[in-house]
Amino acid sequence: MTMDAKQVSAKGHAKGRAGLWTSTALALSLGMMVVTGCHKKNSAPPPSAMAPSTGIAPTATISADPLSIDLGQSVVLNWRTTNATSVSIDGIGSVPVNGTQTVSPSASTNFHLVAKGDGGTTDATVRVTVRVPELPKTPSGEGDMGSDSIFHSHVQDVFFDYDSFTLRADAQTSIAQAAQYLNANPNIKVLIGGYCDDRGSAEFNITLGENRANAAKQGLVAAGVNASRIRVVSYGKERQFCTDENEACWQQNRRDQFSIDR
Repeated sequence: MTMDAKQVSAKGHAKGRAGLWTSTALALSLGMMVVTGCHKKNSAPPPSAMAPSTGIAPTATISADPLSIDLGQSVVLNWRTTNATSVSIDGIGSVPVNGTQTVSPSASTNFHLVAKGDGGTTDATVRVTVRVPELPKTPSGEGDMGSDSIFHSHVQDVFFDYDSFTLRADAQTSIAQAAQYLNANPNIKVLIGGYCDDRGSAEFNITLGENRANAAKQGLVAAGVNASRIRVVSYGKERQFCTDENEACWQQNRRDQFSIDR
């Protein structure tokens, strides 16, 4: 082979090797692109897929002072909560997140508090015991309906504010005591007479007297006395217990009077 032929052959081999390297580099580059394209970059999950933030769980305590009372007495409830947005007590309703309240339960009661907040719900309970005295049964010698003297010693008249038929606190205590006696003596039937002072028209006072008698009846029924044992009547301002024109006298006339309905 001549020198020129050897030079041409060497150049051909060099070009072949360069082409081979170029092809190999191109193939590797394409492979990298394919591999890179097959593996997508992980993106952050949408906000809705992330766990919601939670608030701090509320806490609650409730106490009563005293824990045991006699019928007609009062007790002070005291409650404290943290991280609560709404608080309620069974039998009372919605209350501030922290507070106190005086109550006069007519029977032993569990005061159940529920506190709710962004972090959930919690509750607390305190029990108040009401001591109810044992009332005597009607003596057998007095008959099934009992005697007026014994009846009135346990079932006493209740009094009202001016132009009102709402049972006051003292009236509620009297109603509770009356119900205890009547429940212990189921054969006694009751007549409730509603009275008013002499101010206002006769028509107005007849209605007011009826509302007062019905308020007492509802109180007795709520305390367990059968409604069929109770009869109501309104005397309005037609029957006065006192005729002086002053507040002390008018107060005596604003009443419900209880008697045995024979």
